[in-house]
Amino acid sequence: MNSNTHRTVFRTCSLCEATCGLELQVEGDRVVRARGDSEDVFSHGYICPKGTAIAAIHEDPDRLRRPLIRRNGQHVEADWDEAFAEIEQRMLPLLEEHGRNSVAVYLGNPNAHHLAGSFYVRPVLKSLRTRNIFSASTVDQMPKHVSSGLLFGSPGTIPVPDIDRTDFLLMLGANPLESNGSLCTAPDFPGRLKAIRARGGRVVVVDPRKTRTARAADEHLFVRPGTDAMLLMGMIHALFDEELVDLGSVKDHVQGLDSVRVAAKSFSPERVAPACGVDGETIRRLARELAATERGVVYGRIGIHTVGFGTLASWATDVLNILAGKLDRPGGAMFPLAAHSRPSKGPGGRGFKTGRWQSRVRGLPEVLGELPVATLADEMETPGDDQVRAFVTIGGNPALSTPDSGRLEAALENLDFMVSVDIYCNETSRHADVILPPPSLLERGHFDCSFVGLSVRNVANYSPPVFEAEGPSESEILARLALIFGGQGAQADASELDAPMLRGLVEGHVGDPESPLHGRDADEIIAQVGERPGPEALLDVMLRMGPYGDAFGEKPGGLSLPQLEAHPHGIDLGALEARVPEILATPSAQIELAPESILRELDRLDEKLAGEEPDGLVLVGRRHLRSNNSWMHNVSSLVAGQTRCTLQMHPDDAEERSLQAGAIAEVRSRVGSVEVAVEVNADLMPGVVSLPHGWGHGQPGARLEVAAAHGGVNSNRLTDGLPLDPLSGNAVLNGIPVEVAPIAAD
Repeated sequence: MNSNTHRTVFRTCSLCEATCGLELQVEGDRVVRARGDSEDVFSHGYICPKGTAIAAIHEDPDRLRRPLIRRNGQHVEADWDEAFAEIEQRMLPLLEEHGRNSVAVYLGNPNAHHLAGSFYVRPVLKSLRTRNIFSASTVDQMPKHVSSGLLFGSPGTIPVPDIDRTDFLLMLGANPLESNGSLCTAPDFPGRLKAIRARGGRVVVVDPRKTRTARAADEHLFVRPGTDAMLLMGMIHALFDEELVDLGSVKDHVQGLDSVRVAAKSFSPERVAPACGVDGETIRRLARELAATERGVVYGRIGIHTVGFGTLASWATDVLNILAGKLDRPGGAMFPLAAHSRPSKGPGGRGFKTGRWQSRVRGLPEVLGELPVATLADEMETPGDDQVRAFVTIGGNPALSTPDSGRLEAALENLDFMVSVDIYCNETSRHADVILPPPSLLERGHFDCSFVGLSVRNVANYSPPVFEAEGPSESEILARLALIFGGQGAQADASELDAPMLRGLVEGHVGDPESPLHGRDADEIIAQVGERPGPEALLDVMLRMGPYGDAFGEKPGGLSLPQLEAHPHGIDLGALEARVPEILATPSAQIELAPESILRELDRLDEKLAGEEPDGLVLVGRRHLRSNNSWMHNVSSLVAGQTRCTLQMHPDDAEERSLQAGAIAEVRSRVGSVEVAVEVNADLMPGVVSLPHGWGHGQPGARLEVAAAHGGVNSNRLTDGLPLDPLSGNAVLNGIPVEVAPIAAD
């Protein structure tokens, strides 16, 4: 390309869930300016610091451009055929000798941000045929999937707050002014919160920290970490007790109401108040306010999910919205309709089940086809049949992001073989025998398969690659891995997987009597897709056959990938609309309020309330606007300024332990300890201390120069892998008992 060529490119940012539109000024092979796309149909020009750094990530000299193979203890560059041959030569004999369950896979959250992760990870897992599948979901969001599956029949049927039309927003465990929103895709969350208040609405934040979001709200309430389920049950009790239950538009589609009424009797606001730290009258007032506001909604996120009652808290959030008549109505909790989704055939379905198999060592149940990542180290350490001896990571850094990481790092060193698909040699992939780097964010096409299904407005936006990739695409890398693991050999062409995947998708529609394509010629349909890369070909079919699609000519004017390509600022598909009952996939075709597993959890919560609360400090995490994943710490502009990896403490807690601002303290839990600088901060609830996640850089063998200079400490050396949310297997990352003491002077 001519180095003087100037062009303007519009692209959706893929660095977090907000899906903001970017306007990139490109000179030759460099992005010289990045700013918000003022014409983007969803973000309207909003952008956060991460978006402006997307060019720096692309140009990062530490980003890998060629595969690395470990030779004599050192990573050396190799060509692609050599790297795939190494994987075939070492992985297949291991699987043959020790069985398919001797390999484990870890999927990081970047897979949810990219087309290849959405479509091509599944063939890799299918070809490996292992039950040892782990992901970032069990350190983050699995409770929401489980509660949604139990209530609505599908783990992907997740209601989101319709914040653009609400007049009362109650948020628990969420800090969208730092995170940009999670399981709630909403660019410019700050502006949307201001709009609620500008139209006379109210925003209430419940959090053990007075976060940026809490400071921007009308009201902030401190809550003890891990007790959100108690507070929510207190509100549910109040709705029944004060005869405020009104199911609204879903009243004919709910079962189990009486069971919830009975179960809630023991959770009066006055009883739960001492445990959660919010007084009983305030809990009743919140319930009344929710019930009285025509357009109101409760939204809970990471802080209430990463605790011992995470699934129960997630369930209680949705049940509150149902009981107050706020589900499936404007301004309440609504269900998005993604452009690429297959139209629902409901109501009714097979429902949702977990526990189809258990982990080998601890007997923990499978959820959504995976096991809790908190037991990954157990599977590597414990001898016996099916002991994990090989490991594949795809876009993740579990050495920093998962519980009891000290044990996991030691276990990684003792593996027989490890493969990482990653753009960096990071704290995890430094242990890999082969690292396969996918193209940069700007060298791949982009469509937010995951997040348009969680969006507060129905939109669609496709971004073509900005630059030509230096190596194979991520889908080609994953396809070749799938073919190797399936026995087709290291020389197999990725197209040997692309074509069957596309044909299988098309023939599924052709053979479906309820599809507009029923009975049509599959070859004719495939010809209309044309010569596109594998992920884009699949996406085009899904868009055309989605709820807004053209059905390959059956619905003229409908959506397709070519149409999205012609609209670089995206297409606005409209505000969220009512979708009950057709989205219900439960066997009863109803919203099932009171599954047995939830009622058992309520019994456990009742026992917890009856016991004594432990004294001492508890640890919670925290987010920062300039950081989403650990690899963003390798961008200078995102780590500039004051040190962010500090232990925040309330002044009273610091004084009691003779700690001053800047002092180095030892933080100790049952499983580990770290030494970190203290930041005295009155925005914390007394008894609560806070460390950010994703730090602990500077490990030998990692190639992250900027991150190493801002190393910080790994908070997950303190996270105990034993306590879990029993229904989802989610790790307990908040409310960890810790001791904090000054480091004695040398």
